[in-house]
Amino acid sequence: MGSFVNSCVRIIKADSIVLLAVAATAFGLSAVARSQGQKPAVFFAGQLSDAVELRDLALSSADAFRHVASLTMEVGPRLAGTPGDKAAVAWALSTMRELGLQNVRAEDVTVPHWERGDIEVRITMPYPQTLAATALGGSIGTPAGGIEAPVIRVADLDELSSIPAAEVAGKIVFFDRRMQASKDGADYTLTVKARREGPAKAAAKGAIAVIVRSVGTSSARLPHTGKTTYDDAIRRIPAAAISNADADMLAMQLARGEAVTVRITMDARYLEDERSANVIGEIRGASRPDEIVLLAAHLDSWDLGTGAIDNAAGVGIVLETAVQIIRSGKKPARTIRVLLAANEEFGVSGGKAYAEKYMADLHNHVVGMEADFGDGKVWRFSTLFPDDRLEVARALHAPLEPLGIEMGDNKTGNGADLSEFKKLGMPVISLGQDGADYFDYHHAASDTLDKVDPDNLRQVVAAFVTTTWLAASGDTDFGFRDPEEETKP
Repeated sequence: MGSFVNSCVRIIKADSIVLLAVAATAFGLSAVARSQGQKPAVFFAGQLSDAVELRDLALSSADAFRHVASLTMEVGPRLAGTPGDKAAVAWALSTMRELGLQNVRAEDVTVPHWERGDIEVRITMPYPQTLAATALGGSIGTPAGGIEAPVIRVADLDELSSIPAAEVAGKIVFFDRRMQASKDGADYTLTVKARREGPAKAAAKGAIAVIVRSVGTSSARLPHTGKTTYDDAIRRIPAAAISNADADMLAMQLARGEAVTVRITMDARYLEDERSANVIGEIRGASRPDEIVLLAAHLDSWDLGTGAIDNAAGVGIVLETAVQIIRSGKKPARTIRVLLAANEEFGVSGGKAYAEKYMADLHNHVVGMEADFGDGKVWRFSTLFPDDRLEVARALHAPLEPLGIEMGDNKTGNGADLSEFKKLGMPVISLGQDGADYFDYHHAASDTLDKVDPDNLRQVVAAFVTTTWLAASGDTDFGFRDPEEETKP
């Protein structure tokens, strides 16, 4: 039957007479399969033909770029708790209504409000140099006069843990692990640990500040920010990122064996929490409206650039996926829900609030997808389904093959804003995008609209709309995972 599905996909571009013949054959074969005790096709030819029609229309006409341009130009940076954040919520409500989504609403979310402030990081000896730096998200500031201390270099958290506290106390710790670029961005998971945990771990050993080599792959003299997390049981210390070019220069001075001292002056600070919102819009299901196919993207961004790659691109992808279905006039059986989530960058507040609000509907969420990896073309299809639903994954992948998308595994960890429901067993699909250059711009001032490729976005929307339609157009059971079983040895 799998070969039959593939043949449907190949033949689907033929004229309408052939399509009707294929559809009739599909229903006939399905009946025969049932009579012989075989599994019927996962998707009927009608679903496949609609999905392929939507796919091909998206390739020629999808315009996710217009949403990206609108959000980055009309709103700009959208750091949680700021006026830009509030403006983004208003933009999303207005845009969804204009695009024809239904049940459009804002659902309150409390978010932190942190202010970056000014910063100066300067090598004071042996060779004075000013470093291109930015505060890590959530960092405290320094005293008004700044702090100055010798620098100790470590590659990562493991090296820090091996050094006696007496050698760290009173110093500035410099984490110096360079991230390597790749299609799937796999090195980010390893490199980002120093940014997230380094300041707290260094403070526990008596350090007075932390400098992190930017978690990014660009050699431009632009630092990359990102959230750091403190331990409430340990005093907080200032934490900054420096550009890769400046990290190279600091490492070179240290490599000469001379004492290197750095002065840091920064006035980052937390303000009172603010009210933001998740913005939700739907295409209501025609026959199974209580069953939800969830498309998520976070609405917020960091404040150095305009948040085009991260994550106006994702916002544009999920909005345009909905637009393509609305404009087609096709009516999904299930409800397609678009979630533009608040404050992913500073603690996934929106994703957590959504899970809390809709916990009673957890098992009505038949599958979830998220867009949060820039504008790169989709190159891999992965899932997190129960093992007995892998034939569904293969059937979903089949019409994506002409887009150059390979079949991945069933272990995807994708989707911060889906993470709460994912942990509880909701099936997840990952349309893995090419991130070879994503971390050149991620969380940096260079994250601007000129980095976004409209043609790439058309391919991404084509993949999203194909998968979304197949998930929403019928009654396919994606299964619900048992997280307790998955954690057993």
